[in-house]
Amino acid sequence: MRKTSLPLWCAAAFTFVFLYLPLAVVIVFSFNSARYGTQWKGFTTQWYATLFHSPEKLMAVRNTLVLACASTAVATVLGTLLGFGLSRYSHPGKRVISSLMYVPIVIPDIVMAVAMLMFYSLLRDWLGLFQLGMPSMILAHITFQIPFIALVIRSRLAGLDPALEEAAHDLGADAWQKVRHVTLPLIFPGIVAGAALAFTLSIDDFVVSFFTTGPGATTLPILIYSSVKRGITPDINALSTLIVLASVAGTVTMALLQRRNLAGEEK
Repeated sequence: MRKTSLPLWCAAAFTFVFLYLPLAVVIVFSFNSARYGTQWKGFTTQWYATLFHSPEKLMAVRNTLVLACASTAVATVLGTLLGFGLSRYSHPGKRVISSLMYVPIVIPDIVMAVAMLMFYSLLRDWLGLFQLGMPSMILAHITFQIPFIALVIRSRLAGLDPALEEAAHDLGADAWQKVRHVTLPLIFPGIVAGAALAFTLSIDDFVVSFFTTGPGATTLPILIYSSVKRGITPDINALSTLIVLASVAGTVTMALLQRRNLAGEEK
């Protein structure tokens, strides 16, 4: 085995420091007793207690979770169906649909946000529907979540052995039984991974949420942005720390679930 060179170790160390040191600074200063500034005044946990006594922040947490859960649930179903259809069936326009699926992924978020805002504005003018608020945000998030989930499902299906589905058909299973008892269990890790990715994208999104939000639908990214304009305070650092910890916990949980599923497949 070749030994890793010193420059490669240095490059890797610099990359990790560059990526994780800002997060470490946020976490450390969430325990700073100073109300403003970056000067360390002592250790305290009062800012975390403040979060749970702030109706504004609790409402933002609620809105963020409702938005992420609702949009992820719908996008997972639609994205799974889209990925399955593009992988297993041939139909006119398949190449066009496959190409268009990448558009919400590659276009800038600001363009996506402005497009959704104009679309909602036209619907309000023509039909009197889609006032900006939680429903409009959920629909906007579903729009950019579906392609990510479809790509994950399509990749998962591409790695499956078609002989397994053919064997189920030869044993007398109809189309629904084949999907239910063979295909779905095999692609379940992909469904979980796609849902986790969609959920993370929803929680992290700011631009699309900012353009499509309405009264009473403030999410955590929007709240943090509004608060930072008035100055970074320890309670914002504490809120950011909790978001980081939740993201890490979700990532570790999904990794463990996928490892468990892969271990089950090997057996």
